[in-house]
This record gives sequence, C-alpha cells and structure tokens, in this order.
Amino acid sequence: MISYNSGVEIMEEKKGTKIQALQVGYTIIEVIAHHGQPMKFNEIISQTNVSNGNLYKYLNTLTSLGLLHRDKETGHYSLGSRFIEFGMMALNKEDIVSQTWSILQEVNLKSKETTILTVWSPEGPMIVKMINSSAGLNLGGQVGTYLPLHSATGKLFAAFKQDFAGEDWKQRQRQNLSEVKLELLDEDIEEIRKTGISFAKDALAPSINSIAVPIFNFNEELLGVITVLGFKDSLPVNMDNGLNRYFIEKSKEASRIFGARME
Repeated sequence: MISYNSGVEIMEEKKGTKIQALQVGYTIIEVIAHHGQPMKFNEIISQTNVSNGNLYKYLNTLTSLGLLHRDKETGHYSLGSRFIEFGMMALNKEDIVSQTWSILQEVNLKSKETTILTVWSPEGPMIVKMINSSAGLNLGGQVGTYLPLHSATGKLFAAFKQDFAGEDWKQRQRQNLSEVKLELLDEDIEEIRKTGISFAKDALAPSINSIAVPIFNFNEELLGVITVLGFKDSLPVNMDNGLNRYFIEKSKEASRIFGARME
C-alpha cells in the first residue's frame, strides 16, 4: 500500500524530478481502474492512505476533467469518459469511431433520424459519437451520456455483453424497474438474441422511439451499438418496418470491419 503526504511537492530523485501530486492522482486512478467495479470514498482512502481532505480535492479535480465519473445516486467512483476517448485513440486496431464513421453517416442519411454510436464504459453504455437528424434535432442526449437498461441500446448490451461487468450493470439497473417491466424486458432480450435487433418506446423521452443493432468483433464480442432515434410517427418500432433489414445489414457490414463472420 502506498502512502502520500499532502500538498504539491517536487521530489528529487537520481533519475530526475517528479511532481508528487501527479503521482498521487495517478495512483488514485490506478486503484479505481484495477478494482473492477465502482468504489466508495472510504474504499479509496483505505487503498491509498490519502487524507480525507486531500482525497476530496483529487477526486473533484479528476472528475471535473472527465478522468473519473461519480455516480450521482451512489456517490461511487469509476473511470470517466475521457479514458474511453484515450483508449480508443490508443487502440488503433479497434478504433470503432473512425472505422464505422462512414456507416454511421449512411445510416443517418437513409433514416434521416438522430444516429448514435455507443460503446461500453465502466458505468454502462455510453454515447461516443452522434449525428443529428435531418431536421437538426438531437433526440438522444450527447457524447458522454450513459444509456439505461430499458433503452434499445441498453437491452442490446444486456443481451450480448454477458461478462462480469455487464451482469453487474444489468443487476443494478434492474433494481429501478417494476416486476411488469422486468418481465417484458426479459422477453425483449431473448428476442434480441434471436433477431439481432432491438426496439424501445419512450425509453429516453416521451414519444421517442429507438432501434439499435450490434457491432461484433472476430471473437463475437460486442464492441458497440448503432442506434437510431426518432419520433413515433417517423420511426415505427416493429419488425415490419422496412428500415429494419437495412439496419441489420449495416450491423453486419460494421462487424465485418472488425473480423466478425456474418452470414
């Protein structure tokens, strides 16, 4: 366990000069990253030995920079959206935004509706790219917005992201839903696994429908989700909608970019 003194100090070492405050901040981030799930304030203290007052300052600063995320309901800390951006810059082989950008544009032009790309983050599905509708409307939030389980995007992640992080997020989200909604949700998830497409009504806002399709890699792991959002009268959410076949084909096209074998 590493203990640090308070304040911003310069440490002189044989190999060079280091800023201790940066080392403290890095250690806090590293502890949270390796914990595997969001951490309580007291848990961070116990693993860093930073004093209460100084830890508040570090956490507030790191959160304001987007390096950490603080859940408004639980107060727990996890890695922030900036790490998603940095990670995607580093992982050139799976830079999902740049490699699917043309497909997102095509979907947006075809549907004329708000089109978003979502990837997994420590706090669940997060928007990393958005194109507004042809009318200039933004119906799905903004880059950095986390989407709930009962949204079309959330249900797709629930259907195909079946590791510890996905299951933990799903269980936490399920606590906010009634028994009736949970039963319908489970039915939807089973259907999504069969059809490869997800629908939702009024999940993000009243009168707003959404349709989502997956992006897989060569290991059949879910890399991201393409979602289209529109008003009820312009975007019907049922299998009879003529756009659905187009969305599914674009899902396969995007997945092939990352080595997935699609029929």
